[in-house]
Amino acid sequence: MVPSETLKAWLLEDLGHGDLTTLLTVPEDLWGRAVILAKEEGVIAGLPVAKGVFSVADARIAFNALVGEGEKVGPGKKVARLEGPLRGILAGERLALNLLQRLSGIATLTRAYVEALAGTKTQVLDTRKTTPGLRALEKYAVRVGGGRNHRYGLFDGILIKENHIRAAGGVAEAVKRAKAGAPHYLKVEVEVGNLAELEEALEAGADLILLDNFPLEEIREAVRRVGGRVPLEASGNMTLERARAAAEAGVDFVSVGALTHSAKALDLSLLVM
Repeated sequence: MVPSETLKAWLLEDLGHGDLTTLLTVPEDLWGRAVILAKEEGVIAGLPVAKGVFSVADARIAFNALVGEGEKVGPGKKVARLEGPLRGILAGERLALNLLQRLSGIATLTRAYVEALAGTKTQVLDTRKTTPGLRALEKYAVRVGGGRNHRYGLFDGILIKENHIRAAGGVAEAVKRAKAGAPHYLKVEVEVGNLAELEEALEAGADLILLDNFPLEEIREAVRRVGGRVPLEASGNMTLERARAAAEAGVDFVSVGALTHSAKALDLSLLVM
């Protein structure tokens, strides 16, 4: 899932020229066992990444996941069991937990949004508001939590935003230029900030429309005006409550930047047995 060279670089950031404390207190030939424990309720994501970390730290470490990716756990639940050289286990501990906690936090928050929208047609999307270097992992965690990925980057989707509109001279002109040059397999989505721009986007032939920071009553009006002609995405300050309200108003998607930029890390710990 993550190239070993990347994991080695991340591990080196922590180890530097050696784990001084472990080298002084743990015999080189000492083998042992450890478990990763959940300390709060959440959704687990990133076990293959954690396994990769320990494999890089010491290939002799056996890592056995005790729960599945996407499984909800509670406090005290054993998430994984490790056995091998204790120096290696301790060397990989912090990096493995950092990644596992981060990804599980994202999956947990995503699951909360998915559950909040249960019973509606609306799907939860992530955004490009990810940690530099961790986008692939963070978007993976969104999928584990039950959400869907929006475009991965600037290269694989067309989303006309406010600054594009300003540079092009208006919604209609921006959509016109995008549709004229876009590959046939790419849809053109445009972000609008009010109902007037919504009408302009519809008339220009946008394939999808993003309602940016629309008040709830205007989301309802937008859904009414569009009448199912194109999919609608709502975004902007999408709390659980606002996301549910937007879903009940009839949008097709809600995009939530908080899934990756504000998710709280899930509390996990590693304990030597």
